[in-house]
Amino acid sequence: MAMAILVKVILGSIGFAIFWILAVFPAVPFLPIGRTAGSLLGAMLMVLFQVISADEAYDSIDLSILGLLFGTMVVSVYLEKADAFKYLGRLLSWNCLGAKDLLCRICVISAISSALFTNDTSCMALTQFVLKVTRQHNLPPLPFLLALASSANIGSSATPIGNPQNLFIAFQSNISFLDFFMGMLPAALVGVLVNSIILVCMYWSLLSGCKEEEDTAAEVVAEDEVRSHRFSPDTMSHLSNGNTNGSLSATVDSSYFVTLRSLVRSSESERPIVQNGASESIRSSNASLRWRMIFWKFCVYLITLGMLISLLMGENMSWTAIAAALAIIVLDFKDAQPCLEKVSYSLLIFFCGMFITVEGFDRTGIPSSLWDLMEPYAGINRVSGIAVLALVILVLSNLVSNLPTVLLLGARVAAEAGAISLSYEHKAWLVLSWVSTVAGNLSLLGSAANLIVCEQARRAPLHLTYNLSFWKHLKFGVPSTLIVTAIGLTLIHSSSSKYVPA
Repeated sequence: MAMAILVKVILGSIGFAIFWILAVFPAVPFLPIGRTAGSLLGAMLMVLFQVISADEAYDSIDLSILGLLFGTMVVSVYLEKADAFKYLGRLLSWNCLGAKDLLCRICVISAISSALFTNDTSCMALTQFVLKVTRQHNLPPLPFLLALASSANIGSSATPIGNPQNLFIAFQSNISFLDFFMGMLPAALVGVLVNSIILVCMYWSLLSGCKEEEDTAAEVVAEDEVRSHRFSPDTMSHLSNGNTNGSLSATVDSSYFVTLRSLVRSSESERPIVQNGASESIRSSNASLRWRMIFWKFCVYLITLGMLISLLMGENMSWTAIAAALAIIVLDFKDAQPCLEKVSYSLLIFFCGMFITVEGFDRTGIPSSLWDLMEPYAGINRVSGIAVLALVILVLSNLVSNLPTVLLLGARVAAEAGAISLSYEHKAWLVLSWVSTVAGNLSLLGSAANLIVCEQARRAPLHLTYNLSFWKHLKFGVPSTLIVTAIGLTLIHSSSSKYVPA
């Protein structure tokens, strides 16, 4: 019996180790299959090794989280189609007062968009726009890319739909959207502010030495967008080239030109009428299409706002997001397949595999044993205990990643705090959410948002390409993460008791 348990522990640890390696380093030489396939491999190994049964594996998949994630991704796709992210991007450069002003704007807009549309979506939509603006103004991309990624992580902590770990916490804790938002908002606001100050101070000389253009970025970007869609009729090749064949021109009958001139003259009186009629028809059609597009965009924004209001009112988060997505799809009145193909199904599959893998690793008893060692020192009712708990979450989030850390520790931390009071249980969930989210800023591998910004910048068009290295990120990430985490914990400790769920 003891040998069977030991074998289960070893095999479960092997399955989880393979999952972790492929999740953190998806292109390892010995098995370069990527994160999604690595997640499925880890899940399959847990079942094959009989660490967890097939039925238990299916039961460990949280459909409510997947539904909410799918719904918000669909809404985000249609918001992008409705130019919401383009308008957010233009706010970055409207009446910009310089490099430091632009940096602060990126922090604010990245944080707000991440709280509403998830941090990964915001980083994916805004990275190339940030690169474009910095290149047009001869600004160094490094501080602006760091501002985008770090503020996206901090801002996403404010709402349950801001990042995946918050989705899990919101469902497991039964904390309403409004209570979660009110409990996390002070820490998120101050965190974004402090993070902006750290960025400006660390890169002050770099930002001060930049040569800026006289034109605003809004004008440059707008002109670039116009040029990319402008129609320029080509010159016909057989007319532009000189005619070197004299015999060809000699064979042209001059009577043809006389007849052509007579036809032109006879139709001169009719041409204005035809042209005017055609122009009026075209203008009317364009105006109709323009107003129809404006109305559709307004409806998309209105439905999104209704979704957020419903979430604040405590409606079921998963079905609210799916209902909003379906309403926008029906309103679009077109085949939804092109938009649905933009949904990251690989991310949903990754979550399924991760739920099974983490559940199997939890069945080995290793997480429980490690928590039993730390529990006496990580009491949520003491300042020293909160500090120890935060340190454990911070380290594990960068070693195992933040979402698996929340899945492994969430129930244990909440149970230990709930034994004291409901207020402490509520505080424990918020502490877990805050630290696991901000921990993503520590290193380039700490958050998917960081990796998205890094990959988007590396794969951008040649004139925009930038390599955000691990060490460049770490130089900023360590001080920012430690300072922002400490300040946020202080605010959550003092304010969370005001918003205890009924």
